Amino acid sequence: MTVMIFGCGFSGKAIAKAFAAKGYSVAGTVRTAEGAEALSSHNIEPFIFDGSGFSVELLAALKDVTHLVQSIPPGKDHDPLLKLVSGRLATLCPKLKWIGYLSTVGVYGDHGGGWVTEETPGSPILGRSIERVDTEEAWAAEGRGAGVAVAALRLSGIYGPGRNAFVNLDRGTARRIIKKDQVFNRIRVEDIGDATLFLAERNLVGIYNVTDNEPCPPQDVIVEAARLMGIEPPPEVDFDTADMSPMARSFYGANKRVSNEKIRALGFKFTFPNYRISLSQMWSTDTWR
Repeated sequence: MTVMIFGCGFSGKAIAKAFAAKGYSVAGTVRTAEGAEALSSHNIEPFIFDGSGFSVELLAALKDVTHLVQSIPPGKDHDPLLKLVSGRLATLCPKLKWIGYLSTVGVYGDHGGGWVTEETPGSPILGRSIERVDTEEAWAAEGRGAGVAVAALRLSGIYGPGRNAFVNLDRGTARRIIKKDQVFNRIRVEDIGDATLFLAERNLVGIYNVTDNEPCPPQDVIVEAARLMGIEPPPEVDFDTADMSPMARSFYGANKRVSNEKIRALGFKFTFPNYRISLSQMWSTDTWR
């Protein structure tokens, strides 16, 4: 069994590790030779893919792929991989059984802090999230045409070793932005890897929220990380007057609580179901850097 991860970055490496632990051959694509070296150091077979076409080597590798994960976000030319495989997926990947598309909970838009599930109609407020909905549907259609199962994993804010509140506090870049009643979900990167494997091994189709159990105000995570580090948290900054980039500010426009009940009801167990368990584990094992 072979998994190919297109766009094998932070999440992709965690997915590769989960599949490798179960005996899968793992391969991934990156855009540069430097990125390929990094994949090799993680025991992931590297391929260069910039979205313009498949190399001879990548075309040959696709013939043996049984599971495919698409982690490349849509750009100005939409989904580059979907554009290349459209109408010929079965020919390119004759052994393919399952596709996992990494999407975002941003597709739900703003719900005033209310709960959303996979059944909640998408109402994205940002262009990049609007395109995600279209891409989810396009992959599902492509899978149906090729007789391949397709699952869309809607991910919340991704964090983990090397990318977390401890790192931001250590660098002096952590900010405690306060916006009344604002909450966010988040997801530990290792849980993304395990959830992808869980769905793939069961050949599951459809949409799944891959997110923690406990949406909370973002400043709570900073305070808890500072407590574990034994330092004072940064001062509170009012959202209305905070100096923020338009991109950063835009994230606060969507306020919702995302339910993960669907995947848990199928038997999946999150290793890091909330930020307190996760932060405590990273700090106690010194794996936060």
